[in-house]
Amino acid sequence: MRCFIGIDLGSTTTKAVVIDENQNVLGRGITNSRSNYDTAANVAKTEALINGRFQLFRGALEDSGALNGALEDFLAQLERDFRAEQYLEQLADLEATCNRNLETTKFEGPVREALDEVFKRLTAEAPELFAPGARRKSDFFRDIAGSQYLAIGEEVAKSMGMPYDYLLNLFDRSIIEVENRVYADSVRRHLLSALDRTFIALPQTAGRRDAVAAPIRQVLDTEMEETYIVGTGYGRARLPFSKEHVRSEILCHGLGAHVMYPGTATVLDIGGQDTKAIQVDPAGIVESFQMNDRCAAGCGRYLGYIADEMNMGLHELGPLAMKSTKAVRINSTCTVFAGAELRDRLALGDKREDIMAGLHRSIILRAMSILARSGGIRNEFTFTGGVAKNEAAVKALMELVKENYGDLTLNINPDSIYTGALGGATFAWRAVVEEGKTAEARA
Repeated sequence: MRCFIGIDLGSTTTKAVVIDENQNVLGRGITNSRSNYDTAANVAKTEALINGRFQLFRGALEDSGALNGALEDFLAQLERDFRAEQYLEQLADLEATCNRNLETTKFEGPVREALDEVFKRLTAEAPELFAPGARRKSDFFRDIAGSQYLAIGEEVAKSMGMPYDYLLNLFDRSIIEVENRVYADSVRRHLLSALDRTFIALPQTAGRRDAVAAPIRQVLDTEMEETYIVGTGYGRARLPFSKEHVRSEILCHGLGAHVMYPGTATVLDIGGQDTKAIQVDPAGIVESFQMNDRCAAGCGRYLGYIADEMNMGLHELGPLAMKSTKAVRINSTCTVFAGAELRDRLALGDKREDIMAGLHRSIILRAMSILARSGGIRNEFTFTGGVAKNEAAVKALMELVKENYGDLTLNINPDSIYTGALGGATFAWRAVVEEGKTAEARA
């Protein structure tokens, strides 16, 4: 089957979307952006194609009726088992890489023994990470393995009376190599292994094994042809494509928002590095736009800096701000000075949740200024980008839009972080279906 792919290389994450010939979204993929942009694009694309396989599994199993109401449980377990297989392969790769790097260092002996113990425990604990109901703060291997490795490594080093820094340095050297490898060739093998594990985990499906396995194998045998790829995003100049396969992020976010919500007239995208205010016509064509200047204030990077200052996870900022009873006025949205003002506010006795509410409001006020310069807010208004997942930012935006523009339709999609990639995939579809192009761009 022909597939059309959009890849959005952002400053912090790289996203990919795969659509079919009918412009239905088959799959989405995301990874952390790296210094190796070829790899980031490849990993995101591979993840989107894997996600697409699972969507095809769903359709094939629904059509077969083989699971009789147990479809959701089966697919959820299959994905957990697949991710576990992936994780174990990368963990083994990380162990081998750590051991190779250890050979080039001056510390041997007890360090190798400690390293063996760390990975023995990591492997033993791996199934718990993918058990039903398990909660992970990240889906990225570096984050999952890193948090486990560092906690176990510190404990093992202490018990063996050796410097923890030895294990830490090995991890830092090795994880870069491992995360810059793509495991696309292992996908089919992992899916088949996961299928066996799922039948064991769900014994009630074992009696229907052949009826369930047949449509899954049929999907695995279906080639997902990478017909045309379009790249976009903050790092689009570094994407491994020819210029013909690259579109500006403004065009892709405008079109992507239109595809999600055809009534969209104004788009606000707050990403990791910039804020974009875009006005589009009824066909999703950009009429005008404004972006923030080179300063990262008011973007995801700014929130990341605040999270570091507060010694919190980025995902914790929004929920904390939602507990506020009053928003403290924040005078500076400058990333450089925000930390100082944050510390001053805490010293004055202001509550953390009230400071966070004020910070989110100041971010949205900055975005409102950019929107005003682009032509204001028109109905319908679509909010996209990673910050659209932050509930405190959404709350502040809804309040300020109502204050300044009255009651408007505000669209926020759970998959809004993929808006640019969706626009890219749509441009890829148009290039082939409407313009007759056949050239390929491989990522």
